[in-house]
Amino acid sequence: MSSTLFEPIALRGLTLKNRIAVSPMCQYISDNGNANDWHLMHYGSMSLGAGGLVMTEMTNINMTGRITHKCATLCTDDNEASWKRVVDFAKKFGAAAIGVELAHAGRKGSTVPPAQGGRPLKPEEGAWETVAPSALPFGDWHTPRALAKAELPRLVDDYVASVQRAERAGFELIEFHAGHGYLIHQFLSALSNQRTDEYGGSLDNRMRFPLEVFAAMREVWPKDKPMGARLSVTDWVEGGLDMAQSLRFAHELKKLGCDFVDVSSGALDPRQQVPFGPGYHVAFAEQMKREVGMTTMVVGLITDARQAEEIVAGGKADIVVLGRGVMFDPRWSWHAAEELGVELKYAPKMFPAHPSLRPWVFPNPKKTA
Repeated sequence: MSSTLFEPIALRGLTLKNRIAVSPMCQYISDNGNANDWHLMHYGSMSLGAGGLVMTEMTNINMTGRITHKCATLCTDDNEASWKRVVDFAKKFGAAAIGVELAHAGRKGSTVPPAQGGRPLKPEEGAWETVAPSALPFGDWHTPRALAKAELPRLVDDYVASVQRAERAGFELIEFHAGHGYLIHQFLSALSNQRTDEYGGSLDNRMRFPLEVFAAMREVWPKDKPMGARLSVTDWVEGGLDMAQSLRFAHELKKLGCDFVDVSSGALDPRQQVPFGPGYHVAFAEQMKREVGMTTMVVGLITDARQAEEIVAGGKADIVVLGRGVMFDPRWSWHAAEELGVELKYAPKMFPAHPSLRPWVFPNPKKTA
């Protein structure tokens, strides 16, 4: 049986072995932003059989940009060295490419981890001042300080420095986080950006800073390595970002050398009404792929092999992105390949588990393609 899900796909000089990606998922276990033994185990395990691309968690460009004290950063020499340890393992032993998602939390920072309630930090807990395009809070969280125009170039510099660290650490792909209610998304949405200078007001103005950041990042990232963007294509709130605006933003990103769009939604405004359901972003991804003509990834309750196959074989997206599904099954791609009748090449140290060896190892083996 042929399977589009298991066909390779090229992004500049990087070829992914299949169309399955591990979604960036915050781990909330870093110390001073550093990756540690948990990250080595977690991402190392994912690299062995979860998919063709493993994305590390939202990794922030400076300490103010963290969501919590336990979030990952890529802004110090120690951060860089700690992530290089993880990347080196994945490259040596894994079967997947490894990428990093770079971000700044903006007004959604200075909180405790979700498992502890996700509430804003108190002063005695080490709360810090958050920043945003405008002094508008996320619900009843801290009210951020509106960024001065003079501060924006320094933020661009922080993004650039993190890109350079990502290159030295050995990452093969970068995802620019422009969604989920974080700083770049805050600039894009009229709900969170009520500036009166050239960075607020019209969509062209609200896109200005995000595009300046992306252009600066792309300039210092190697030309043969892919860089894309994660977008929340709708805020699910009247007056917020919507698909028409996101399509315009994606067109502008494409002009700057953006290689893919990772389609998601929401998380900017607590008033959102999200119609959760299996593959609930697929229609958005299909429209993005059709109208922008860029490689498109899609995330959102994709859990089943045949569901994933139908999405990519039907031309609705080029790559499926899984989160909880691969947490539940870190060998998701192995099991999807078996279900779809595809013989998959395993990471060398995992080859003894390959189905081709079963007739010699297990009695009454299940017949596979």
